[in-house]
Amino acid sequence: MDVQAEPNIEKTVELQSRKSVRSVAITGLFLLGCFYTLYLAQDFFIPVVLALVFNFLLSPLVRTLKRLWIPEAAGAALVILAAGGLLGFVIYEFSTPIAVWIGRAPQVLEKLQNGLNQLGKPIEKVREAGEQIGKITDGSSDGQAKPTRVEVMRPGLINSLFTKTRDALFGLMVLIVLLYFLLSSGDLFLRKLIHVLPKFEDKKRAVRILRDIEDTISKYLITVALINACLGIAAGLIFWMLGMPNPALWGALAFTLNFIPYLGSLTTIAVTGIVAVATFSSFGHALLVPAAYLALASIEGALVSPIVLGHRMTLNPVVIFVGITFWGFLWGILGIFLAVPTLVMLKIFCDHIEPLAPIGEFLGS
Repeated sequence: MDVQAEPNIEKTVELQSRKSVRSVAITGLFLLGCFYTLYLAQDFFIPVVLALVFNFLLSPLVRTLKRLWIPEAAGAALVILAAGGLLGFVIYEFSTPIAVWIGRAPQVLEKLQNGLNQLGKPIEKVREAGEQIGKITDGSSDGQAKPTRVEVMRPGLINSLFTKTRDALFGLMVLIVLLYFLLSSGDLFLRKLIHVLPKFEDKKRAVRILRDIEDTISKYLITVALINACLGIAAGLIFWMLGMPNPALWGALAFTLNFIPYLGSLTTIAVTGIVAVATFSSFGHALLVPAAYLALASIEGALVSPIVLGHRMTLNPVVIFVGITFWGFLWGILGIFLAVPTLVMLKIFCDHIEPLAPIGEFLGS
């Protein structure tokens, strides 16, 4: 009896292993299909994801206005108009210094290049060697005919800018309209989801997940915005004391880029360092500017943010870096800004689903 059962057990184990491999393969293909769809249809998904994130951020304001006897439709319009007005005011205030620095960019880069050239001549030698290699590879030696070059005509710069501007305006319109409907609808989608789910336990889980995502994302974004605002103000004061031109502009840059963990601070250090080198004649004076901001950003990243945000909203640094790289590859600059809120939402979702709990634990710090 035992001898006959052994082949059946082996056959069962083999079938289960085949099913497991097939399941992993199908899951991998499904994920690849999802990523390809997100990349291919980014013009559609980016406004939708932005609207969802802003909805989590602004929903508490709409509910507060509702308690003051302002209907949700009117409250959503007021909140969007206020946010748009604030953003327009900031853009208007900083448009002039930004335009000035963009106009000075060639001079700044030339001065920076001259400073680098004074450190030595190896780069020039490498460039000359590259030119010689290029002449050889062009097939310009005696007795050899030059290969025929085929040039592909690209669309003009004006057409390209027009297309990108049109796509950006269309995406902005979709974002504003969708955000208004999300804010004005209140709990409509949550009620619809509860009605569709068959089991009572699934209904309770769906409510917990959505409420937790909204509460966590709202608190996370508001807290990070306040931290970044304090960082931007402190950076602006330090830049002003060090004699940097337009210190408010660089403080606003620090506030904006600090929404991108790690890479944002490095970018601010690089930009302010280049501006300082182009502004001050003393290299030591110019070096103080990025060094001061590095110290300030280190205090914020190592002490302030972990204490204020707490363990629950803290993500694994490796996961953050990989997520920023991945979403930046998929959606560019906007993907970089959306990486951390997306990871936070994914972590909350995995924490509420028992089979996905290990993934949520891995995403946490």
